[in-house]
Amino acid sequence: MVNARWTRRSSSVACFGVTSPRCLEYILFLASALFRLEVRHEQDVVTARQRAGQLAALLGFDQSEQTRVATAVSEVVRNAFRYAGSGVVEYAVEGDTAPQLLSIVVRDNGGGIPNLEEVLSGRYRSTTGMGVGLVGARRLMDRFQIDSGRHGTTIQLKRFLPRRAPFADAKRLQEIARAVADRKPVGLLEEFQRQNQELLRALDELNRRQEELVRLNRELEDTNRGVVALYAELDEKADHLPRADELKSRFLSNMTHEFRTPVNSIIGLSNLLIDDRSREGHEPEPEVVYIRKAAEQLSDLVNDLLDLAKVEAGKIVIRPTTFEVQNLFGALRGMLRPLLLNQSVSLVFDVAPDGPPIFTDEGKLSQILRNLISNALKFTERGEVRVAALPPDESGIVTFSVTDTGIGIAPGDLQRIFEEFAQVEHRLQKNVKGTGLGLSLSRRLTELLGGSLSVESEPGVGSTFTVTIPARYHTPRPDSADAFTWVPDPNRLPLLIVEDDVDAQYFYEKILRTSAYQIYPAYTAHEAAVALEQIDPAAIVLDVMIGDREEWPLLVRMRRAEKTAHTPILVISNGQHREKSIALGADAFLAKPIDRRKLLNLLAALQARARDPIRALVIDDDEVARYLVTQCLPIPLFTLTEAVSGAEGLAQARELKPDVVLLDLLMPDLDGREVLQRLRADPATQSIPVVVVTSQMLSEDERAALLRQADGLLSKADVTRDTVANAIRAAMRLPSAHSR
Repeated sequence: MVNARWTRRSSSVACFGVTSPRCLEYILFLASALFRLEVRHEQDVVTARQRAGQLAALLGFDQSEQTRVATAVSEVVRNAFRYAGSGVVEYAVEGDTAPQLLSIVVRDNGGGIPNLEEVLSGRYRSTTGMGVGLVGARRLMDRFQIDSGRHGTTIQLKRFLPRRAPFADAKRLQEIARAVADRKPVGLLEEFQRQNQELLRALDELNRRQEELVRLNRELEDTNRGVVALYAELDEKADHLPRADELKSRFLSNMTHEFRTPVNSIIGLSNLLIDDRSREGHEPEPEVVYIRKAAEQLSDLVNDLLDLAKVEAGKIVIRPTTFEVQNLFGALRGMLRPLLLNQSVSLVFDVAPDGPPIFTDEGKLSQILRNLISNALKFTERGEVRVAALPPDESGIVTFSVTDTGIGIAPGDLQRIFEEFAQVEHRLQKNVKGTGLGLSLSRRLTELLGGSLSVESEPGVGSTFTVTIPARYHTPRPDSADAFTWVPDPNRLPLLIVEDDVDAQYFYEKILRTSAYQIYPAYTAHEAAVALEQIDPAAIVLDVMIGDREEWPLLVRMRRAEKTAHTPILVISNGQHREKSIALGADAFLAKPIDRRKLLNLLAALQARARDPIRALVIDDDEVARYLVTQCLPIPLFTLTEAVSGAEGLAQARELKPDVVLLDLLMPDLDGREVLQRLRADPATQSIPVVVVTSQMLSEDERAALLRQADGLLSKADVTRDTVANAIRAAMRLPSAHSR
């Protein structure tokens, strides 16, 4: 660390323990520390603010951010000087990879801060104004940590370096440390004038933004009128589109079924006529052969139309199985060799003999490859058609390719060939009639398997069609707006889970189904942002590996956003991400695979730090009844205390002063009515809400009499998680569990 001391008598920097530039650079590289300042006089408070602003400027912060950092440091250092008499300020930069953090630590040896929790919550007020500075400093910085006790107070302030700022390596940190050290501290008058100038600039900026806001509001009002009109028109057309699409699919389905019967009859009758002529020793009439050929083409068209109708209607069923690619290629070779009528064309299959098996719909994959291979054979006059398969890559994607040396496809037709009934004009087209639906159907089937179909081609050279699908098929999650509807459960805590793996989301849903948490699944960073606009989560579970990229910026944005700045964030990912996750603001980390009990315990611990649970006292002599009630009040929403008699319940109520009492009426020593009367007569307990939970059949008069003193009444026959929690919240006049 580079130590620097400034006093009123001297503005020079003394570097202790550093004897050479090489040594200085080595120390900066290890610790990323810049300098320290001892605070002994009022002038040192001003110097601490100046150094913070100068350091922020050299690190790339803009003017407003420099003011934020300087103000936060000034407030904390002023508190240390005022209440402890002296202190030390240490300036450093953390992180050997982006994003980096400016870290400023203020230490003193005072007696600590009394009422620290009340000070930080903003509830504490004193004649000296203590606490306001700490709260303000926490709001101005990205991260704020305080440790205070009778041996002193340590406050750590951190702010992320701007994205636009260059990376601060050891050499740059050395230059920044020397640049700050070379600047002489100014006096109180100059500092006061400089702060006045910052205030004037801030006021000017506020006025400018206010004027801009007024102008934008006017523009938005005009734009909104036009948008409302457009939305009305779009809604009307959107209503027509699903109906038209449904009618088209229904028509195709019905039409193909109606066509199939007569077409099959024509093919069957043609075959009978041809067979009869063959048995008689005569060649069949050419007309009959043409009729059968035309009927077979019409049958292919009907089959393709029916498949398309099923795909569009969502009626195609994917039946994944585990199979070897080598076996699939063997079956394709046997099916397609009869189509190889041209001796100038060879059909070659390339597959690694020891390739791993894949898990997908073998029939659909075979149909896709059959379409591609038959097309290649039709439009290749000489050369070869090569079918190849590559083993799964690191992301679990397997690639199939069909390459031919045929006529090729013009660039302008590369996308058109995937349209329905589209056919490219060529002299070979006259000899190889087709429906124009094969490629369209193949692309849609590939997408159903979770993959994609693409083509590369050059006229006169040949074409390569590439099919990429996951080696392991996953049932696709619904992606329509109506597929997932968030219906908040008032008795459970909302838990945002950011995880792109469908199986992992399903696992979370299963293990948390009976817990105190209601999950909101998000599969992408965008969906996570949308979710945070709809819910206020009690905690966030995040996998930083979303797809094939690391989503560290998402973690940083969540930690910096005002809404989630204090929300517990639990990163669940590979073990190699532990240190970086904690450094960037995660509250805890779990490595995959995870254990249900460990996850629930960790979430409970995070909730205990983030919010105060409801303290409930259960007074009932029946052990089974107490167990049932306690099971309906899950941790961490509630902490429970049990009393087995009325007398013990009264003593516990006076001592603990719980948030709510759950009281049984029938008990051997003191019945519930007597306990209720004593609770209301005692000034220490008369304001505690009481919910009577009884198995006794009560008349209307008895219920009315109880409710004059109790805040709620619940039959033991109606005890469930929802009814008990609702009764408690009604008695305490609390909002749902989703309110923070």
